[in-house]
Amino acid sequence: MAVERFPVEAGHIMLFARAIGDTNQIYHDADYARGTEPGSVIAPPTFVQASAQFNPDYFLRPKPGQPWFGSGKEPTGVTRGEGGGGGGLHAEQHYIYHRHPKPGDVLTATVKPGKTWEKQGRRSGKLIFTESITEYRDQHGELVVTSRGVGVTTERPVDQS
Repeated sequence: MAVERFPVEAGHIMLFARAIGDTNQIYHDADYARGTEPGSVIAPPTFVQASAQFNPDYFLRPKPGQPWFGSGKEPTGVTRGEGGGGGGLHAEQHYIYHRHPKPGDVLTATVKPGKTWEKQGRRSGKLIFTESITEYRDQHGELVVTSRGVGVTTERPVDQS
């Protein structure tokens, strides 16, 4: 997911923290946050994933007048064609924080391909693992967060036996 401009705003941080049920005051109370090691309000650990909402082509967000893939198994009958006979799954997500994202940052997300490897599955043939690296840089070009995601597709649908 490449994103040209992801403004980090205090209100978005607070709403994200509430949505994931994290009540830590560092995500919304500037007075409290001043007395912490970071010294200011910061974003929760997985906050950078919200940058997808700033990507106009993000496939999981509905678009007016267009069929929607949805977030469940074929909720609208629209299928997303990915390689392999069995579809794909999100297998892993890792983050490296070079510093905390904070209000006022304007991040840019750049995606780079990572490694690809295979393992033999028991019921679906080969499992093909694909790594994707996303770098989030601030308005000064400094690296803030590196995200590493791993997806897995199968060679064929899982045997039902």
